[in-house]
Parts: sequence; C-alpha cells; structure tokens
Amino acid sequence: MKIYLGSDHRGFHLKEKVFAYLVKRGYEVEDVGGQVLDPDDDFPEFAQAAALKIIGSDNKDPRAILLCGGGQGMAMAANRFKGIRASVIWDAFEAKMTRNDNDSNVLCLPARVLENDDKAWEGIIETWLSTPFATAARYTRRNAQIDEL
Repeated sequence: MKIYLGSDHRGFHLKEKVFAYLVKRGYEVEDVGGQVLDPDDDFPEFAQAAALKIIGSDNKDPRAILLCGGGQGMAMAANRFKGIRASVIWDAFEAKMTRNDNDSNVLCLPARVLENDDKAWEGIIETWLSTPFATAARYTRRNAQIDEL
C-alpha cells in the first residue's frame, strides 16, 4: 500500500510527525506537499495532488492522509474527484467505520484537535490503515452511486 501525505501550513508540523511514524512502520510514503512551512499556502492544491496520485496509481489500494486545521477543507477539496472517498476523522471508531462501510481512501485529520495527542492520531491512522472494506453489496452500491453524482 502506498500512502500519499499532504498538508497545508496548519497541518505541516503534524504531517512531519505522521511521515516519520509511517516510514518507521515500513509504509511506502510520498509527501505531496507542502514541502516547506508556508503560512500563505492553500489546502486545495495539496488535496488535488493527493487525489490525482490516487486516481493515477497502479498500486493496490493507494491511500492518502491529508492534514489541515480542521480536516474539513481537505475533505471538501479531495471529494471533488471521482473515485475519492475522503473522511474527516478524529477517533479510532470512526476510522474503522469509514473504512469498513465507505472504503475511505483519504483520511483527513484535524491538526487543531490532534497535534498534541500522539496517541490519538496514531490510533486513528493504525485503525484506518488496518481496517478492510467490508465489500457488502449495499456498501459497494453506495460507493458507485457517489461516483455517479
């Protein structure tokens, strides 16, 4: 599984910690930006970069983790792309549910909520990465409906 990792200025410091965490655990990670802390950057460019990487990937089950202040902006921008199912998640239970039911392929983390709670974001990420999609007919049908909107 390849993971694309991106953030704006508000999520930059947490992204650096998440990058190190994922690499240490053997995940293949590609940083899609921001590469430097730029207080004037805008989250849509990083959401777009991650979404396009997922859409164009030959990897099995490519995913992205995006970080901004509240997570919502990244999710809104990423969800503009067909085939992207981005979810804002702030606890491990919802991380499990968004993978199980929705086959979420983009995890959006709210830096304002999680940046000082390593245990929380680590638990969210591990749960999200390890939970398989249930593939129930109703879930697959709903995901197809989303792509047709």
